[in-house]
Amino acid sequence: MKVCTDACLFGAWVVELLQQKKNSNPLSILDIGTGTGLLSLMTAQEVNCTIDAIEIEASAAKQASENISNAFFSSNIKVYEADIKIWDSKIAYDCIISNPPFYENDLTSPNEKKNLALHSATLNLSDLATIIDQKLKQDGISAILLPYHRKEEMIQLALNRKLYLNVNANIKQSSKHTYFRTFLVFSRYKQTLLTEEIIIQDNKDYSDRFIDLLKKFYMTL
Repeated sequence: MKVCTDACLFGAWVVELLQQKKNSNPLSILDIGTGTGLLSLMTAQEVNCTIDAIEIEASAAKQASENISNAFFSSNIKVYEADIKIWDSKIAYDCIISNPPFYENDLTSPNEKKNLALHSATLNLSDLATIIDQKLKQDGISAILLPYHRKEEMIQLALNRKLYLNVNANIKQSSKHTYFRTFLVFSRYKQTLLTEEIIIQDNKDYSDRFIDLLKKFYMTL
C-alpha cells in the first residue's frame, strides 16, 4: 500500500481541524480502513487523542501495526484487523476519519488483496454513512476523503441519516486541473458551511497552503 499525496494532505487537514477543538481530555478517534496507518499516525503525532484503527485486510493490518509500533506515540493507537460492519466496540467517538475504499463500480485489480483494501466490495458509501451514524458522539465530527465525483452522493447519504456537511475542501493538482478529491466534514448539527479550494502545486512548486499544512510531516518542505 503506497502512501499518496492526497492522503497526506487529508491527514494534515484533519489535524488542523482537530487542533481547533480545545479539549482538555484526549479525543477518541475511529480510523476506518487504516491501510498503512498513515492517518492515525499523522493525527496522533499532533493531537491529544486515542485512536482505534480498523483494517479488514490482514497484510495491511499487519503493516499498519508495524508502522505504528515504530512511533513514539504508539501507545495512543490500537490496530484491529476487523470488518467495521460487524466490529462491536461499544464506544461512541469524538471523531471518525476515513480514506475509504472508494473505487466502487470502477475496474478492479487482479490482486485480490489490493481489491479488498482499495475497492468497496466490502464497504460502500451507504455502509460508511450508517457506521458513522452508529458510532459518532452527539457532538462529534466525521472527516472523509473521497474522489470529487462521489461528493454529492456522500452528502445525500449523510443527509438521509441527519448528518450535515459543515466543512468542505475541494482539491486540485494545479490551477489548470479540475477537482479530483474532496474532503468532507459532517456533524449532527446544521452549521454555516465552510469551504475552501486547495491547489497542491503552483507553477511546479508546492502551493503555500500545501506547505503550511504539510510542513510538520514532510521532511523536505
